[in-house]
Amino acid sequence: MEDFLTAHFWLAVGQIIMIDILLGGDNAVVIALACRQLPGNLRTKGILWGTAGAIVLRVVLIAFALTLLQVPFLKLVGAALLVWIGVKLLAPEEDGHDNIEASDKLWGAVKTVIVADLVMSIDNVIAIAGAAQGAGEQHQMPLVIFGLLVSIPIIVWGSQIVLKLMDRFPLIITLGGMLLGWIAGTMAHSDPALVNYLPQDRTWHYAFGIVGAALVLVIGKALASRTPKPD
Repeated sequence: MEDFLTAHFWLAVGQIIMIDILLGGDNAVVIALACRQLPGNLRTKGILWGTAGAIVLRVVLIAFALTLLQVPFLKLVGAALLVWIGVKLLAPEEDGHDNIEASDKLWGAVKTVIVADLVMSIDNVIAIAGAAQGAGEQHQMPLVIFGLLVSIPIIVWGSQIVLKLMDRFPLIITLGGMLLGWIAGTMAHSDPALVNYLPQDRTWHYAFGIVGAALVLVIGKALASRTPKPD
């Protein structure tokens, strides 16, 4: 029980919630698009059932990811993917949702939400699995479930507020991208293939996190500066 009161546990909870909010905006858009043709009295049901299915599926995927991250070199691959995701957050490309089909049937809309969320959640799964590593092995899945339960309602019902805050305070996006870089660095530091060659103390752990955050910031800002601004 004492482990739930440690700073590491609640830091990981905060990271998971922030990851889901930052990377879950598209998921909220998908839910809205998939349910837009449902009758008014079924829209809430479509959103709730679709979101519930997406949560269950994501927990299963994260459970697999947590297991796979124990395989040598896979954390390094995951770290590289997280750096790429963080850079994309700072230098976003044009991304449409024209391929999301709406359905006027409740279960058709629910299926669309779940399938679309599965396709779009790879980044969330990798990032959350990486963040959960810092909470202690015995508490990783409870932490993941708790973080998702807290953040999913924020995404579904508060996504517009969150998006407006991001538009008004771009620093939130920058900090979010650097957070992903931090997780990437700490994940790489604890890869089973490297633990015998690198000191596993807090100083090195934080140093790798700082390098990862700085890498995302430098590459992301460099690419963003080259992207032509819309007229």
